[in-house]
Amino acid sequence: MTPSPARRLLRRTGALLAAAPLLAALPLLPAAAPAAASAPSSAAADATGTSTVDIAVNGLTPQVPSEQDTVTVRGKITNRGKQTVTDAHVGLRVGVPYSGRSAIDNAAKNSSGGVQDGTEVAGKYAKKFARLAPGATQDFSLSVPAKELHLGADGVYQISVALKGQTAALPYQQTLGIQRTFLPWQPDGADTRTRTTVLWPLISDTHLTAETGADEQQTPVFGDDSLAKQIGPGGRLQQMLELGSDLDVTWVIDPDLLASVDAMTGTYKIKGADGKFTSGRDQALAKEWLSNLQNAVQSQKVVTLPFADPDLASLAHSGTKVTGSLGHLKDATDAAVTTVDTILHVRPDTSYAWPAEGAVDPDIVKVATSAGADKIIARSDSFGESSALAYTPSAARPIGGGATAVVADARLSTAFQGDMARAENSTLAVQKFLAQSLMLNLQTDKQRSVVVAPQRMPTTGQAHSLAQAVRALQGSTWSQSQTLPAAATAKPDPGATTHVPSSRSYPASLRKQELSQSAFQQIQNTQNALENFKVVLTDRSRVVTPFGRAMDREMSTSWRSKSDPSHTFRDSVGKYLSGLTGQVQLIKKSDVRLSGRSATIPVSVQNNLWQDVDHLVLRLTSKNGTRLKIGDGAFEDKTVKIASGHSQSVKFTTTAKATGPVTVYAQLFTEDNQPYSKRIAFTVDATEITPTVMLVIAGGVLLLVLAGFRMYTQRKRAVAAQQVNDGPQDDSAEAAQSEPEESQAPTARADVPQQPSDPTADTTSESAAPSGTGERVDR
Repeated sequence: MTPSPARRLLRRTGALLAAAPLLAALPLLPAAAPAAASAPSSAAADATGTSTVDIAVNGLTPQVPSEQDTVTVRGKITNRGKQTVTDAHVGLRVGVPYSGRSAIDNAAKNSSGGVQDGTEVAGKYAKKFARLAPGATQDFSLSVPAKELHLGADGVYQISVALKGQTAALPYQQTLGIQRTFLPWQPDGADTRTRTTVLWPLISDTHLTAETGADEQQTPVFGDDSLAKQIGPGGRLQQMLELGSDLDVTWVIDPDLLASVDAMTGTYKIKGADGKFTSGRDQALAKEWLSNLQNAVQSQKVVTLPFADPDLASLAHSGTKVTGSLGHLKDATDAAVTTVDTILHVRPDTSYAWPAEGAVDPDIVKVATSAGADKIIARSDSFGESSALAYTPSAARPIGGGATAVVADARLSTAFQGDMARAENSTLAVQKFLAQSLMLNLQTDKQRSVVVAPQRMPTTGQAHSLAQAVRALQGSTWSQSQTLPAAATAKPDPGATTHVPSSRSYPASLRKQELSQSAFQQIQNTQNALENFKVVLTDRSRVVTPFGRAMDREMSTSWRSKSDPSHTFRDSVGKYLSGLTGQVQLIKKSDVRLSGRSATIPVSVQNNLWQDVDHLVLRLTSKNGTRLKIGDGAFEDKTVKIASGHSQSVKFTTTAKATGPVTVYAQLFTEDNQPYSKRIAFTVDATEITPTVMLVIAGGVLLLVLAGFRMYTQRKRAVAAQQVNDGPQDDSAEAAQSEPEESQAPTARADVPQQPSDPTADTTSESAAPSGTGERVDR
């Protein structure tokens, strides 16, 4: 039952009265310091310090106790001193409630050592140790009924574990170690609960490369096998999925992660550091992870980032200086919808942008909204608060232009940074998180919406700590769960800051982590090369899709503070594209000798791609169009279409106007006159028949004619003499004899060598039509 106002007032008054003796005693506590300082030796002084014994609190349950619960604190004590500690006991101490959120921050910074504080709970709940040698470690567990803690009004109380004992140097009871933590206390339901949104990010590093197989399925290629480890048993992403499935959270997903895991469900390759490929074997693991994720998100809200989680701040500060960079953000947003819808079968919300660390400035807001997002997830340590506001306002802030800043609470969002694999760190972080949440709720009776936006890629330890805290928070009496869209559309606080911080206030530490302008120029160079390449392809999707997604990955937020790996990845994408482009190339041409005035020159083009190419133009250019014409001028273009895996010879008609060598260039262009390949050069050497040679040839021909005429006259004389010797004959016989003479004359002329045409040396005129597909290539 909700307590009545009178009962609340009574409990709060009682808490103040109970705390009064403690507050009055605090000034008297330092009086023991001079006695310790007057110890005769430094060893004795070390032994009396509260850092002599290290106390680690590894667990506190329940994290949010009720009046009927028993509070259990577990941990370890370690003697860091040089003397044995004897007659010692570990007890629980309870201090006064904290006055505000800043007081909790200060206490967390000084959680161990210093003067003892608070009142020790009854000795029967203490753990005794007869002897603790130097370097020795002992476990402890203290269990105290919540009623015995004598907590008063709702609030956050300091709870400490302290060890008192003695040493040979100072044989009297003294505090040798102390560790403080926080105990949120609100056993009855709050009059007004804070609506809390927790973002649960499923984001990873880049794993897929731009490379794909030349087969029909375009087998994907991974840069390493680390993703399989992350989604496998005990892996970071497997733990994130398992933990998030049991919580009421808003999933924030990078579609690139989904696409990468989905690529593992079929045949895939892994490229090793030596460049060799091995076959992936974790298809079953990928299918199981995706199936579990599909089940987990069906009843929960899913927010998707643009594909590969582009670095919005880098785009705003450097990318906008390179023409075309913003176009990648729009493409990444469009790809996100298709990817999530296809793989998870849910319609994602793409209206949110999440800059790194929630740091914003006007340029970042402008870039983020350029791709369609109208809600920017910021963080309060970047966005700032109005000094006139006495409480933490709701997350939603209208910032103009139809955009809303959803300002996450910095204290809650950064609570689990650092090494959470150590139990003592995790326990303190969880209790501090819960303490800050309760203190936020106690600031005012006005209901507010609060957002928790943790680090993008929590470690396994950080994820477990966050899940533990969220689970306790969702079972508490002062908080209730809420989705991110509900928080973004909640009514803003009138006094909350709505002014976006200036560019000058953007953290310098974050700016140093950003991608440089040269990185975006390199990305744009790859884009330009892709645009030039795709126009000659008959199936552009085989290239446009993998390279488009690869360029999205080049802008990923995950590259922050990883300049060398980022540069290596960009280089690999550009080199791979260049290698593909070079699969359509001109075959090196040898020099050509023309022995006549005109000839046909073949130039061969080779296509080693997995698909046909079209819309290519082969241009043959004469360096001296006056001496050697190509076609009707100094150059000639011919359209080229080549089947996959074939070569083709393209033939050009040339005319020499003068003798001597002329340099000729061959180069491939796209139909829109953009250079496709590097040009190759070869020499065409034109020769001509000299007048002396012509006279010699003419003289030879004349001698042949004269010899033929002489032979003819001699035969005629022979025939006439024969007729005289044989006597007169009738006309029919003479006619019969004359017919063979007439028929034999052509035969005699055919036996005589005839005048040849222009001699053919290296190249002759022939059909200028292009060769058929797959014919022998002329080099």
